[in-house]
Amino acid sequence: MKKFFVHGFGIAAACLLGFSGTAIGYEEMEVKEGGSITGRVILQGAVPAPRAFPLVLYPFGPFCKKISNGDGLILLEEFLVGPNGGMQDAIVAVQKVTKGKPFPSIKADLETVDCMFHPVDVPINEQFRTDESGKLRHAHPLVAVIQNPQDISVVNRDPIIHNGQVFQSEKGNIILNFPLPVSTEPRGGTIHLTRGRRITQMICGMHEFMQTWGFVVDNPYYAKTKRDGTFTIDKLPPGTYRVTAWHPHLKPVEREVTILPSGAAALNFEFDAGQVKRPEYERQEQFRVGPEALPHQHLESCEAPYC
Repeated sequence: MKKFFVHGFGIAAACLLGFSGTAIGYEEMEVKEGGSITGRVILQGAVPAPRAFPLVLYPFGPFCKKISNGDGLILLEEFLVGPNGGMQDAIVAVQKVTKGKPFPSIKADLETVDCMFHPVDVPINEQFRTDESGKLRHAHPLVAVIQNPQDISVVNRDPIIHNGQVFQSEKGNIILNFPLPVSTEPRGGTIHLTRGRRITQMICGMHEFMQTWGFVVDNPYYAKTKRDGTFTIDKLPPGTYRVTAWHPHLKPVEREVTILPSGAAALNFEFDAGQVKRPEYERQEQFRVGPEALPHQHLESCEAPYC
């Protein structure tokens, strides 16, 4: 059996979607002699190990085992780091830009596929990747950008039920909860974060390994890092700005940069893997429930009727 990793679609906003209209306080204008920022986000140190979720603890195991590792576990891979340390799926955002290039509405309508949350516009061939050993891994976006407020819409394509629970992660409270029955009709609602809060996480109430994260932006000058950790932000009006880099379970890093007319600035960010800190409800040394809790079942070997 092929071994698959869940690339944690951890936003709380596990389900993120479009909010119509330009962000309040932002003015679109023609940008003359705009500059750009290019750089990389790097994770220094040992890459944190994936978290293990035994399928025997969750309903509909025979279906969800499609993304298991072949030993009865769903492995939630939250840090995708290349050989050179470049980290994928970090959000880089320029702060307090009030005027600039057009700011299209952010939309990320989601669907559930094989016990995972996926943006509807992600093609099938991008839902998998090949690791360094040549094995196929199931992957999907770990993070996305959202606005505040932010509409959410999820269609459940799986033949089993799910549940969307959106958290305001800095406070840990649920701000949106909606069922996801087997249906072609979208479900969801609107996320309203406390003013000044920027991080959300959505988790399926039925399957804890279905996760995704969101980071709030209020202007179009943001980027999500590619597989090698690189990013580019363009058409930025000349001036001096604070730029934030963020990734789940890591404290945001801020840098200052000056953009000259038609200039190009280089800006790199480094995170320390030793500073990775999960909320108490996210900590998991090995198993949330150890083998002694179910003496007749071996949690590492998905036994009948779960396989």
